[in-house]
Amino acid sequence: MDTYNLSGVLSHLPADFPWRSRIRFLEEVDSTNNLAKEMAVQNAPAGTVVLAARQSAGRGRMGRQFSSPAGMGVYCSVLLRPRCAPSELMHLTCASAVAARRAVIRSSGVNPSIKWINDLVAGKRKLSGTLAEMSISPESGLVSYAVIGIGINCCQTLSDFPEELQDKACSLRMLTGYSPDLNVVAAGLILELQALDAGLLTQKEETMAEYRESCMTLGKEISVVSGQEVCHAFAEDIDRDGGLIIRLPDGTRRTVNAGEVSVRGMYGYL
Repeated sequence: MDTYNLSGVLSHLPADFPWRSRIRFLEEVDSTNNLAKEMAVQNAPAGTVVLAARQSAGRGRMGRQFSSPAGMGVYCSVLLRPRCAPSELMHLTCASAVAARRAVIRSSGVNPSIKWINDLVAGKRKLSGTLAEMSISPESGLVSYAVIGIGINCCQTLSDFPEELQDKACSLRMLTGYSPDLNVVAAGLILELQALDAGLLTQKEETMAEYRESCMTLGKEISVVSGQEVCHAFAEDIDRDGGLIIRLPDGTRRTVNAGEVSVRGMYGYL
């Protein structure tokens, strides 16, 4: 396998790629999102990218841990600075999942589905996770910055995952039979994140249409978990901001948002 490092990633990016000089590669960091947010506060420019060979405290949604061992995956965060109201970025996690899916297809040929709201799933197992965070300026009320973190499982075999994840997780290696070049996967992801940034506010409808087409949660009986409460419902649609429209057993409909609930299939992870 080719050595995974900054020069390897840059070798797979166009010479005129606008973010080339803003990519930072570290052997280890607690969380690429944490570092990207620290850099945002220090006025790092939009398009700043943090890559790490290993995360010691990788994070997912709702404070969950994301397993991030060295040499096994791509762990990447990008800093964006869209000048807009927070309400215009409610679809950010969905758009990020679309970018991750495109990157996986681009770099490996694997065609995963999206489990609402942020996981890439293949073979009924989680392949990738996304964590999108934003900060709002108290003076203007506009978004000060947004950070998108994406982790893609690349080179693991089943035994490389913690025991509690072995029935839920997969990797590109498990799906294709070979370990991908991490430089290629990382470069593909950065290219798709730059494309996401370019169309974040102007191509929202197209992005959300692609999200709906790729979302395997729709059309399924699901469990909606909020704190200690669990209700069963049917996943009908996704609104323009990424909210999941569900139909309850009594026929009423409601929209649930990523920040308030977790969704599970009726019979397990999916």
